[in-house]
Amino acid sequence: MGIAFIASLLSSLFVVGLINLTKARASGRKGAGIWQPIWDIIRLFKKGSVYSVTTSFVFQMAPMIYFATIVVALFFLPFGKDGGILSFEGDFVYFSYLLALGKFMLILNAMDVGSGFEGMGANREALYSMLVEPAFFILLGSFALLSGQVNFADLYQKIALGSENELSYLLGALAVYILIQIAMVENSRMPVDDPRTHLELTMIHEVMVLDNSGFDMGLIQTGTLLKFGMYGTLIANCFFIFNTTIWVNLSILLAVQLSFGIIVGLIESFRARNKIAKNPQFLLTLSIISLLAFFTMLIISDKLAV
Repeated sequence: MGIAFIASLLSSLFVVGLINLTKARASGRKGAGIWQPIWDIIRLFKKGSVYSVTTSFVFQMAPMIYFATIVVALFFLPFGKDGGILSFEGDFVYFSYLLALGKFMLILNAMDVGSGFEGMGANREALYSMLVEPAFFILLGSFALLSGQVNFADLYQKIALGSENELSYLLGALAVYILIQIAMVENSRMPVDDPRTHLELTMIHEVMVLDNSGFDMGLIQTGTLLKFGMYGTLIANCFFIFNTTIWVNLSILLAVQLSFGIIVGLIESFRARNKIAKNPQFLLTLSIISLLAFFTMLIISDKLAV
C-alpha cells in the first residue's frame, strides 16, 4: 500500500532530466545533468512570486490546486495486485477528473490575467485535453471489459505479464502506446507542442503560464515532473508479474521509467512537431485506436454480435 505513490515520486525526480539528456545526446550535445530540472525547481521555490494588478485570488490559488490535484491523483495508482493508498470501485474515473480539475484551474489561472496570448494557450490546452480524454476512458473501459472489474488494481491484473489470456498482451501493447502518447499530450510535448519553443504564437502550455513566477512556477513545473512519474507507473503496471516478490516488480518499474524517459526523448528528437491544425486529427486517432481495442473486446467476449 502506497508503494506506487512513493515510486512515482522518486521516479519523477529523474524522468524529465533523462528526457532532456536523451535529446541532447541525440543531437550531438553534452546536455545538462539529469538532475538539472530539480535544481531549477529548487531555485524557483527560493524566489517570491510576482502578481499583476489585473489578477484576482484565482490566479494566486490556481497553482496550488493544480499541484494538489496531481499529488492526490498519485494516491490512486496501483502497484501490481495491490491497490493505491485510495482505492474503490470506479477510482480511475475519480483519478481522471482530479487531473481535469487541476487542468481547469490552470486554465482559469491563464484567463484571469486577461492576456490574449495566455487566453490562446488556455483555449488550445482545453481543446486538446477534451480530445485526449476519450482515449483514456475507452482504454480503461477495454480493461474493465476484459477483467470484469472497475478499479485500478483489478483492471491491471488481466493485462499484466503472466496473464492466462493471450489477448491481454495485445491490449497491453496498445495501452503502452496510448499512455505514452497521452503523457506527451498532457505535458505539452511532441508532436503537439515543443517545450524548446518560446514563440507565443505556437506555444501551448508554456504560454499559459507566462505570468507565473517564483514559487507558483515551481509548483507548476513540479506538477509536470509528477505527471511523467504518474504515467510511467501506469505503463509499468502493464509489465508487472503477479505472484512474485515486490523487488522484482520494483525492478520492472525502474526499468520501465528509464525506458519511458529515453523513448520520449528519442521521439522528441526525431519527430517533427505537428502544425496546430493537425493536432485535433492526431488526438482523435488515439481515440480511434482505443475504440478498436474496445470493440475487439466486445466481439471476443460475445457482447457484440457480428
